[in-house]
Amino acid sequence: MPWDERIGRRVKLRDLYVLKAVAELGSMGKAATKLVMSQPAVSQSITDLERVLGVRLLDRSRHGVEPTAYGSTFLKWSNAIFDNLKQGVEEIDYLSDPTGGEVRLGTVEIMIAGLVPHVIGQLSQQHPRLVFTVTQAASRAMLHRELRERSVDCILGRITMPNTEGDLDVEFLFEDPPVAVVGAGSKWLKCRKIDAVELMDEPWCLPPFDWYAEAAGSVIPEAFRAKGLAVPRRAVTSNSANLLFSLVATGQFITAAPASYVHFNGERLGLRALPFEFPFKPDPICIATLKGRTINPATQVFIDCLRELARPLAKARR
Repeated sequence: MPWDERIGRRVKLRDLYVLKAVAELGSMGKAATKLVMSQPAVSQSITDLERVLGVRLLDRSRHGVEPTAYGSTFLKWSNAIFDNLKQGVEEIDYLSDPTGGEVRLGTVEIMIAGLVPHVIGQLSQQHPRLVFTVTQAASRAMLHRELRERSVDCILGRITMPNTEGDLDVEFLFEDPPVAVVGAGSKWLKCRKIDAVELMDEPWCLPPFDWYAEAAGSVIPEAFRAKGLAVPRRAVTSNSANLLFSLVATGQFITAAPASYVHFNGERLGLRALPFEFPFKPDPICIATLKGRTINPATQVFIDCLRELARPLAKARR
């Protein structure tokens, strides 16, 4: 369908917003209530859009409404329009108050427990009016979905490089290999070198082995099998990083964690990395944004700070 002056003048932003609300809520009535409009007015907005575009955007039934293939396509690009408008308003706000703005980050638990608080802490001192919304995802697929749906402005975690789908701008930050971790009072800290067989019968506390690979504990089976050994004894299994590290801090248990976690939290939590090498390298830690999408100034400030704090980790790995 050609873009012409007729369509440009007749497609109204208000009608796009109504369509978005109806699709999200699955009901004309619910959309009318949310938008403080009458239901006939909502219906008329959809009808006007369908008349201009010449296609049906919604399928109506007694169970509600849902987008047609045409409607889904149109909504995808409508979401981009609203996102760009939002970014524009945020940039105007930032120009009037450079200490403010919102950063929406998608990441995983181990980054939330390690690097991210240090970035937020530093920026909160420098830009006290910045607002941070941090969304925790359980997998890379969920992280990517949050970014592609524009629910977050950037994502942080282990991201395969290069991005095979080609829709993300991915920037390498640092390598983050797994390390075996014990409490400051552990007997193993006296050893200069440790072989995997020596740790077979020690009490490990780990996430489930089929859990998201972002948790370094999920690499344990691979590390031991690579040396021809069985999986070590698990005394505690939990997907709570807080519980695992609290147990390890007592000095009785061993776990595995990304090196960055020990770097940022080792002294505070009484955790130490053992001289035990894992026989492989996981994907690096990267920051990713949606290709072609304008980054708002607050998010750019966040990314710049992230680069600065990650630089010592990158140098250490090299």
